[in-house]
Amino acid sequence: MPLPELDVARVQRWCAARIPDRARHQVRLELEAAARHLTIVERRAPWREDFGTEWSTLPIARLRYTATTRTWTLYWRDRNLRFHTYDPLPPSARIEDLLDEIDRNPGGIFWG
Repeated sequence: MPLPELDVARVQRWCAARIPDRARHQVRLELEAAARHLTIVERRAPWREDFGTEWSTLPIARLRYTATTRTWTLYWRDRNLRFHTYDPLPPSARIEDLLDEIDRNPGGIFWG
């Protein structure tokens, strides 16, 4: 079963709304979709010419969908780029609950 299209669109809109137009030449929030999860990534423009022209990518959070229960679970990323279940928030049928928690960013776990 594919990811719910409406939820994917909600996360895409959320990503686009977080970065002002005036800053998008330097930083962007984007969504990488896989079969059962969405990964929110921060992309930054190259800041030194000797590093090349590729934008750097840093995963921020992962939202995993469980089709049998129709719920989303939030995961946080550690310094080794591994994802772990974000225990303070139980799985939710509303993807907005996960996005709200990322926005709240208690303890700086998502945005440092």
